[in-house]
Amino acid sequence: MNNKKRVRKEQIIEASVRVFAQKGFYNAKVADVAREAGVADGTIYLYFKNKDDLLISLFETKMEEILQRFSAILELEAGAADKLLEFFKLYFRFIEDDPQLAEVFQVELRQSGKFLKDYHNQKFIDFLNLIGRIITEGQDNGEFRSDLKINTMKLAIFGAIDELARQWILSDEPRSELQPIALQTAETFIRGMSPNEEEK
Repeated sequence: MNNKKRVRKEQIIEASVRVFAQKGFYNAKVADVAREAGVADGTIYLYFKNKDDLLISLFETKMEEILQRFSAILELEAGAADKLLEFFKLYFRFIEDDPQLAEVFQVELRQSGKFLKDYHNQKFIDFLNLIGRIITEGQDNGEFRSDLKINTMKLAIFGAIDELARQWILSDEPRSELQPIALQTAETFIRGMSPNEEEK
């Protein structure tokens, strides 16, 4: 894909984030995205098969950016506990810094039957595995209990942050700051995964 087409595709994806967040995926039309992107309706179909394909492309593009950013920052932390704490802080900072994209991720993706049923979600698996690698590192260096089941714990951690983020996005109440929530939740998991005195 040449540079002009790449820029146009990125332009459409950014427009779709705004449209899906404002109108909802179910109610949004491809024409709405085209109008927001400043292109003709037919231009969308040069890059995407349909609205579901656009949503999936949006997810893959943004998740790749998130994975790269998270991986680069987490490499700077020395220990597994510090990495896990930073992971929580990064995740909730992402929610606060880009609430429209967060709403698409937390709410609108679940409105696509194709995304939920037919799509092999490798980027989500990669995201879970990022958590899994932190836990494995913690087990290897003695920071975390050796009996922890990696698959169980990475799903538990994601489930916690996902639900907290979803409630923050959907709440009608004034939104609280997420960084204190990130610290409290991370510390709860870190304490629960740390070995007791007999295991050290």
